[in-house]
Amino acid sequence: MITEYDDFTWKTSFVRPMQSEVVNALRRGDRQRASMLLSNFHHTKEALTKEDFSYILEYCAEAPDPLLFQYFQFVMETLELMEEKAIGMSKSIYRYVIRALSRGGYAREALHWLAVLGEKESTHATIPIFNIFLNAFGSRADLKDAECCLEILESLFLGKSEITYCELLKLAVLQGNLPAAYDIWKDCSRYYSPSIITQRRFIRALTALGDLQSAYHILQHMVVLAARSSDYLRVSSKRRYQSSRLDIPVPALNEFEDLTLPSCQGKLATGEHLVDAQPELFEEKTQSGNNLSYKGVDGAANTLKSAPNAVKQILRWAFNDVLHACVQFNNCQLAEHLFTEIKAMERRGIGLYSDTLAALSVGHSNSSQLDLAEELLERISEIKPKHIHAINALLSGCAIMNEPERAVRILAKMKHVNMKPTLRTYELLFSLFGYVNVPYEEGNVLSHVDVSKRISIIEMDMFNNGIQHSFVSMKNLIRAFGSEGMIEEMLRYLNIAENILWNINPYQKSDLYSIALHALVDAKETHRAVMIFKIMRSCSLPTNILIYNTMIECCKWLPCFKSASALLSLMLRDGFNPTVVTFTSLLKVVLANDDFEWALDLLDICKIEGLQPDIQIFNTVLSHAYARGKIHVLEYIVECIHRAKIQPDPSTLWYTFCAYEEHELYNTAIEALLVLSMRMISEDVSILSEKRIVFEDLILSEEPDAELRIIRAFQAGEEFFATALLNLRWCATMGATISWSPEESLWARRLASSYDANKRPHINPSDVPKSWRRNQLNHPYWKAY
Repeated sequence: MITEYDDFTWKTSFVRPMQSEVVNALRRGDRQRASMLLSNFHHTKEALTKEDFSYILEYCAEAPDPLLFQYFQFVMETLELMEEKAIGMSKSIYRYVIRALSRGGYAREALHWLAVLGEKESTHATIPIFNIFLNAFGSRADLKDAECCLEILESLFLGKSEITYCELLKLAVLQGNLPAAYDIWKDCSRYYSPSIITQRRFIRALTALGDLQSAYHILQHMVVLAARSSDYLRVSSKRRYQSSRLDIPVPALNEFEDLTLPSCQGKLATGEHLVDAQPELFEEKTQSGNNLSYKGVDGAANTLKSAPNAVKQILRWAFNDVLHACVQFNNCQLAEHLFTEIKAMERRGIGLYSDTLAALSVGHSNSSQLDLAEELLERISEIKPKHIHAINALLSGCAIMNEPERAVRILAKMKHVNMKPTLRTYELLFSLFGYVNVPYEEGNVLSHVDVSKRISIIEMDMFNNGIQHSFVSMKNLIRAFGSEGMIEEMLRYLNIAENILWNINPYQKSDLYSIALHALVDAKETHRAVMIFKIMRSCSLPTNILIYNTMIECCKWLPCFKSASALLSLMLRDGFNPTVVTFTSLLKVVLANDDFEWALDLLDICKIEGLQPDIQIFNTVLSHAYARGKIHVLEYIVECIHRAKIQPDPSTLWYTFCAYEEHELYNTAIEALLVLSMRMISEDVSILSEKRIVFEDLILSEEPDAELRIIRAFQAGEEFFATALLNLRWCATMGATISWSPEESLWARRLASSYDANKRPHINPSDVPKSWRRNQLNHPYWKAY
């Protein structure tokens, strides 16, 4: 394979044979022969010049990294020979020597030769050699060496070139110092009108440091510059784009001016990584007086068609940099704005790479913006196997948002382009299509048949593609069967998982058992749940708080509080402290026999233990109080919710409203619905007052699509607002007066006065079944091991 180092073959044909032999020996890695040949230079009768050592040093400067130490020694031998022969050094010799020493990591020696060069030739033409040093040591984030180089530059009054600023920018990125990048930009733009290549380097640096806003400002500047075709590019011998204009160093204005960058006066040393954007830094006009405007790229896109292809390529890279950063930092707003502008630019010959579109699609899928994610996938002109990760991300979003119809379209697209699914694809398919009725209703015979057909088809396709089940795929299968209530199939696959997944660790195996336990408890398969739990204990599988909570809840079907107590004892013995969910499970056990007194005691114990109750634990008591017609218990719980400053949810409203309605207390039911809907919006009266005008406009609207407007006004995560406003609108339709001070309601005031912190509802002991009252003969199903 021909490399750039083979270029020396033709060069050596023009130099003396002895130098050619030395370079060839170095290329072969024969360090000893190269030194012997170099020593023969002492005995030559011809007069030696610096040209006789030029290509030897050039080869050492461009040597592969693994041989840098070897070439360092050879460079020092060559320099000693030149000094012995009193051969002067040219600027190119200095360049080769400093590059070889810098790439080898010999900072002290390289700085020495930089100082010698500066004393000998203190002209602006030496700036590129200083840039070579900064390039080598900047990649190592060596701040001290970079500062020493800048000090030499200052002492020689050489100033800085545009490339110097780019090398300092690399150092700022490696240090994670965003303020230093700001300072470098200000200093560079003060004396230069940065080329389109330099601007792209600043964009990459700022996106790496997390400042997308400033990167976007420079991107706008790039678009305007490209549209004016004021920057021309050429391709170097290494196939890299270069600006065709001269890189003239910035001269020092006078000998007293301190030209050291502010970033080198302490900021780089701090390594601070600030993410606050400073767009005002990028609104300054350069000294060239171009007065570039920042009105977005839409207008400039009209003239980009005539821009050179090289400029379009650099601009495309810059857009990709910013868009990839938007995905990394989850800045969907800027990504959408850029995407809109790119649509206008694509008509002028500038489009996004397929990899960028795939990365953007992944970002939108992760943020559940599935419409945008799917649109971005559709824009990929040629989908390749490497883009499967973007498709899997979209399928994962479909699973989270429960959109199997969209997943079907994606699978059709995969089949159309003949893309083979991966293991991750099948894992997601089991999660997507392993459910029919769930979560909207319980499974039935028809849904069970449908689920079996779907899973059989997916498994058949999976095996046809030579893909075996993984832990995740089996986990999703077991969960799907359990959720649909297909207990026999679930246990069969649990047995299969134990047989084929022999390499899973105990925690993964415990995870599979946990899913099965939860399904068995939901299906009231108490005896099977107890059996599996005993198997877990006998096999010493690790347990967790979720497993214990599930088994405690299982006791409600026995019903046996002693079994729940035994499980609680095991949980404490294993080092798990009770949580709010644990107390919720205990509540379900005691409420299974209508022991409301003991249920209220458990609520008090939960508070004493320092646990913050959630709305679910209160709803557990509310649902049972509603089912048993215990309005006085229900009102007490509602007041406890209010005193705990916990916002009710739709289930709270449903149980309360229906309890009053079934006792034909219609006015009280509407009043309670009004108050609880207000509290569901906010417990803070001041917030209700602030939003009163907006909410009243939605509630009292007479437009036919008022309900639709309410639903659309609140996005995912704000469904409770929509539910509360729809409830209030229904109450207004029923003739109730909407009051934005719920505490002034007669119903709320009555509850506040009737049930304070020290007053609990009276519960008749005769309501508690005799078989439930601390019966010592009621042995648990299992005992502590």
